[in-house]
Amino acid sequence: MKKITIYSDGACSGNPGPGGYGVILKFNEIEKELSGGFRNTTNNRMEIMGAIVGLEALKEPCEVTVVTDSQYLVNAIEKGWARKWRSKGWMRNNKERA
Repeated sequence: MKKITIYSDGACSGNPGPGGYGVILKFNEIEKELSGGFRNTTNNRMEIMGAIVGLEALKEPCEVTVVTDSQYLVNAIEKGWARKWRSKGWMRNNKERA
């Protein structure tokens, strides 16, 4: 199975405000760069969008390592927040959109 590393980062000017994400997918010495942005977003949304876009770019099952500086993204994965949000229609416990 291929081993892919996804480097992901997101940022926002104001919170909410305009923001974007950047992603690098690396397989051996091959790299692919992806990026995008939104006019009205949050930094946490951009952190998560970067990882999502990176994962969606994979064309086959791979062993994936995600590298991020976002504790929010780490918690969403490791503490199961994302799984809970998905099961609740992408809503958090306080009824706000995740």
